[in-house]
Amino acid sequence: MAEEKIHLTKRDRLAVAWRSTFLQGSWNYERMQNGGWCYALIPAIKKLYKTKEARSAALKRHMEFFNTHPYLASPVLGVTLALEEERANGAPIDDTAVQGVKVGMMGPLAGVGDPVFWFTVRPILGALGASLAMSGNVLGPIIFFIAWNLIRWGFMWYTQEFGYRAGSKITDDLSGGLLQYVTSLASIMGMFVLGSLIERWVTIKFTPTVSSVKLSKGAYIEWDKLPSGAAGIKEALLQQKDGLSLTANKVTTLQDNLNSLIPGLAALLLTFLCMWLLKKKVSPIVIILGIFVVGVLGHVIGIL
Repeated sequence: MAEEKIHLTKRDRLAVAWRSTFLQGSWNYERMQNGGWCYALIPAIKKLYKTKEARSAALKRHMEFFNTHPYLASPVLGVTLALEEERANGAPIDDTAVQGVKVGMMGPLAGVGDPVFWFTVRPILGALGASLAMSGNVLGPIIFFIAWNLIRWGFMWYTQEFGYRAGSKITDDLSGGLLQYVTSLASIMGMFVLGSLIERWVTIKFTPTVSSVKLSKGAYIEWDKLPSGAAGIKEALLQQKDGLSLTANKVTTLQDNLNSLIPGLAALLLTFLCMWLLKKKVSPIVIILGIFVVGVLGHVIGIL
């Protein structure tokens, strides 16, 4: 007689969704959202695994690094629930596959959450609530609070359910390599997003002066000849807009030369160094402290 399969009920999935609202509750610099992620999965882990050893292994599996937008973690949770359910029922899904899907999805989704929620939905609702409050209407903050949480919770629940259904379809074709294909595709997307964000989020500026050239008259703003007051400020802005330098000397720094060759090269090399150190099992805390110390020392001696 075949053993009856274990299935996560809607109640189980609701428990996970509710706990996921506390994803940031134990955020840390080493593994970031891993504590909140693992906390959210506990109801499912208790349902799927019956022995202490199996539950401990699942908890350990989900204490690895995880970080994405807190609301966009929900579809990743859904897919993970489906993978864990299939694994508990005997499917050949190993730790690498589960972690690979998580890491591959969290990168692309992280870049979606900020512009949608922080830069669009929340400002619109905030402006609506603030306009009502400024007119003396007490409903302003109430409408903002209710609308924001309805949108937030509705999005988290339905995207988790979408991820759960999609994850179930992925696990239907394990023998055909679909899971490995999705894992590889998600990892490639994650690396693409990471590469595009390096230039924006990683900044290194080398301050040593390479050259200082005296500009000819007419190439810079002559401040002593500007009218006083607001008229002088306006004239200076107009001259700067026309391409005049703010100073009589054109100073070229080492960073200016690097930017003219390959913009963002130092940031890219620093990122590769951090990735190499992580591959060598160096603690992220040690890397963060090392970057902090190097940055302070570099600024003190005039390099950075």
